[in-house]
Amino acid sequence: MAAALRKILTFGSMLLPYGVHELKRRLKNRHKLSADVARSLAENRQLAGLRAGQRCFILGNGPSVKGLDLSRLQGENVITVSNGYLHSDFDKFQSRYHCVPQITYGLMTSEDVVRWFEEMHSHLGGAELFLSSTEAELVRKHNLFSGRTVRYLMLGESFDERPSVEIVDISKPVPRVDSVPVMALMIAMYLGFKEIILLGVDHDRFLSATYEYAFDLKVQKGKDFTVNADGTPTTNRHDDFQQAARLWRQYRAIANIARANDIRIFNSTPGGALDEFERRPFQAWFEE
Repeated sequence: MAAALRKILTFGSMLLPYGVHELKRRLKNRHKLSADVARSLAENRQLAGLRAGQRCFILGNGPSVKGLDLSRLQGENVITVSNGYLHSDFDKFQSRYHCVPQITYGLMTSEDVVRWFEEMHSHLGGAELFLSSTEAELVRKHNLFSGRTVRYLMLGESFDERPSVEIVDISKPVPRVDSVPVMALMIAMYLGFKEIILLGVDHDRFLSATYEYAFDLKVQKGKDFTVNADGTPTTNRHDDFQQAARLWRQYRAIANIARANDIRIFNSTPGGALDEFERRPFQAWFEE
């Protein structure tokens, strides 16, 4: 009875401010958006095996990247994430693909996201963009990323509920991620890359007690609700360890999928805490 009453009150709160016609319009737009996202997911099938046999670098944003000569990535297949277009020498190597996971709104408002996406668009060159389907309506509403190929992933299920070691099909709902490199790894494997090299994927906040980037943020500066102004986390150790355990399970699932499909993933991050993949120095990739 209580649940039914809550549903009635929720419906009434929607109806009163807008009226019947406005409510119908919103429901119609929601249906249209769902159809658009479904069509976008179906178009992801064009990417299956597109880069078969090639190698790529997934460039994270950890401070360890500061010690790397990123200009050596020129001519390579590079996948950047989130604010990765702010890396030094980005104009020299420019990424082929760029990933942004589902956005947590709070300190980051819709207006902030629009400004961030506009900043992103102005820096990304010709990169294809992967977003969470949760941002599709915002992109459509504000006509963002005009002229750029934008693709969507529907991040929903959990890796814990996915025992399969088949390559994740990004034309269907995929596991949600606790960190954007996991999203990039799913995309890279679907594209057919056989060697995937991680850079700047530090994941050592639970050890260092600080969260830093390889560059200075611009639009997103001060918008991370999990970090204080001095870079220290707002969360306690218990919550940090719970999040780290979820994240490591996601990387373990990715490692299992890679092994089952003859894909080699290397961690060429200088330092960092991630220990699920074979280590290889960054410079070794460019030696004859």
